[in-house]
Amino acid sequence: MGQKTHPIGFRLGIVKTWNSRWFEEGRYKQWLHEDLQLRGFLKRKLISASISEITIERAANKVKINIFSARPGIIIGKRGAEVEKIRREVQKMTDSKVFLNIQEVRKAEVNAQLVAENIGQQLERRIAFRRALKRAVQTAMKFGAKGIRVNAAGRLGGAEMGRREWYLQGRVPLHTLRADIDYGFHEARTPAGRIGIKCWIFKGEVYGSMSGVDPRFPRPANKRS
Repeated sequence: MGQKTHPIGFRLGIVKTWNSRWFEEGRYKQWLHEDLQLRGFLKRKLISASISEITIERAANKVKINIFSARPGIIIGKRGAEVEKIRREVQKMTDSKVFLNIQEVRKAEVNAQLVAENIGQQLERRIAFRRALKRAVQTAMKFGAKGIRVNAAGRLGGAEMGRREWYLQGRVPLHTLRADIDYGFHEARTPAGRIGIKCWIFKGEVYGSMSGVDPRFPRPANKRS
C-alpha cells in the first residue's frame, strides 16, 4: 500500500497555515460544524465565482470570512449589493457577527484548486480528458509554476472500466517540507459517473519557518565552498 499524505496538512505550521484560525475549548464542536456548514453554503452559492479558498477567523462573538476568488466582481455585485445579500444569508446561520472579506486571486492558472475545477468543467462539457489535462499543465508552466502534476481517475472517456491517468511536468517534491506545494481536488459529474481530479503545483521553496521567520523574506541559500 502507498503511504500518501495530504500535501497541505503535511506542511501545516511550517510553510502553510490553517484555513480556520481560532481556538476554543467550550464551543469547539459547535464552531467546527459551523465552519463546515458556512464553507459548504458559500461554495455552493458562489459556484460561478471560481472560489479557490475560504478561510475563517473567529474572536469572541465575531467571525471574519475571507473568500479568495478569481472573479470577485460576481460576488461583490453592483455597488456591493450582492455581497451584502450573501452576508445577510450567512448571518442567519450563526450567532456571531459576520464580516465578509473578498480577495482576488491574481493568477488562476497556477492555483491548484481552480485548475482542478477548470479541468472538471471541461470534462463535464465532454472535452477529451487528455487534451484538458495537457492544456492545464502547459498553461501552468507558462505562468511561472516550477512544476505541476494533474491526476484524473474514473470512467475516463465513458469507458466501462475506471482507470487513472496523470501528467507531470517540472518538479513536484512531495517529501520536501519547505516546498510550497499547492493542492486542489474536484469531482466532475459526468453522465458516465464521477471523475476525481487532483492537482499539485510546485511554486518554489520557502526558507524560514512560520514560527519566528517571516516566509515572505527568504534566507539566502548556503553556498558550498
